[in-house]
Amino acid sequence: MSQNADQAEIAKFDEDASAWWDPAGPFAPLHAINPLRLDYIERHAGPLRGRRVLDVGCGGGILSEAMAERGAQVTGIDLAEHSLEIAGLHALETGVEVDYRAIAAESLADEAPGEWDVVTCLELLEHVPDPASIVYACAALVRPGGQVYFSTINRNARAWLFAIVGAEHLLRLLPRGTHDARSFIQPAELARWSRRGGLSIEDMTGLQYNPLTQTYALSEDISVNYLMQATRPEVR
Repeated sequence: MSQNADQAEIAKFDEDASAWWDPAGPFAPLHAINPLRLDYIERHAGPLRGRRVLDVGCGGGILSEAMAERGAQVTGIDLAEHSLEIAGLHALETGVEVDYRAIAAESLADEAPGEWDVVTCLELLEHVPDPASIVYACAALVRPGGQVYFSTINRNARAWLFAIVGAEHLLRLLPRGTHDARSFIQPAELARWSRRGGLSIEDMTGLQYNPLTQTYALSEDISVNYLMQATRPEVR
């Protein structure tokens, strides 16, 4: 199958790959929100220790390592190979065990369907040509009774103002050109794709940034950044 990937997007992430683990670098927001993402996952999934977890679009491994440190057996996949190299090197330095693979989610779904207790796909969907295909793959990869976690950016005027004008141009939290507002995804769209993939939507939660305190927090407002938790129903 042809890869569901935008080579220009991959090139952007690989260009900054050496800075993945710099907490003040271009991926600083991911370092800042990672504790919130991790706590959100464990709040809904329960303790990750001993669980098989797949991190789709793992990049440099920020979330993958954090989940492994919580005791999960983590596999991280991505198509940005320089980013994967950095992830692997950092794991060697820290002694954290993560299995990194350069493979598309759709290909892995054909190879190993239903193999994971938890599947995470955070900050990836807005960077691929066919996000619905990734959602279907994640639904296929999780075992019955397992959980899938997505995060992305809503598509509306407020999201454009905050995520692009604010974050990229005014506050410079992200490099300019990180996002294309046309690729943002409305919660209803993500929910529809998830249900078509056989998932049951359990929760949607917003993620907000306060420029005065320079801190992030989870909230009920899903108008800009949001996370979604879904479950693959048990087979009866």
